[in-house]
Amino acid sequence: MTIPAYLPYFVFAGTAAAIVAILYGLHRSLVQAKWPPSDRARTFRTSAVILLGWLAVSVALGALGVYHAESTEIPTIQYSILLPIVIGALLIWRSETAKSVIAAVPQPWLVGVQLYRALGVIFLILYATGKLPSLFAWPAGIGDIAIGLLAPIVGLAYARAPRNTAGLVAAWNVFGILDLMIAVGTGFLTAPSLLVPFETQPTSELMTVLPMVMIPVYLVPLSIVLHLASLAKLRRGAVAGNGFGRAVAA
Repeated sequence: MTIPAYLPYFVFAGTAAAIVAILYGLHRSLVQAKWPPSDRARTFRTSAVILLGWLAVSVALGALGVYHAESTEIPTIQYSILLPIVIGALLIWRSETAKSVIAAVPQPWLVGVQLYRALGVIFLILYATGKLPSLFAWPAGIGDIAIGLLAPIVGLAYARAPRNTAGLVAAWNVFGILDLMIAVGTGFLTAPSLLVPFETQPTSELMTVLPMVMIPVYLVPLSIVLHLASLAKLRRGAVAGNGFGRAVAA
């Protein structure tokens, strides 16, 4: 399997840009929310350690080939996708600190920061060069591009009219999660695995090794956690009676 020379630069630069944007938005939000400097610094440091530590572990495991599976093996990548999502969901709904952070970060930023999802164009580029199967590349690529390009548009619409666009934000989040679920599902179906009785050509084996494995084991769960945080903020605003409860009622 030949890995194009440009891929490491594309994936790691995109991942770094996403992390920088998230941390910048967090710091700016805590300043605007007038958090005490000590609390603000502690929260920012903790968030940075979590994001960068998670990134380092993901890179190390990818470099060791932990996520790469042959057609006679059971894949392990699913654990690194699901575990961060479960932990993130528990923090969002159970941790008072996480709740305070979400309350401080403006909804338009929670949405708009996912502009990085437009980097999913790489799936279409790799399909065009015969590196990824159409069953995976087309839904993953088109879905990510659409969600990413819509992120700042939906975020700006909410900033201008939150009462009228809460439903739009909720729908964007739901479709964003569905897009990622479809991408992960088609990725499993097209990757070599003992669990899949057939094999496509080309396979999506490229997604199980560095640098592309960083997308499913890091950027996918990170994006889902951001979606969940946005939905939680909408829900809490509805419960608090902010005037748009019916648009996001469960």
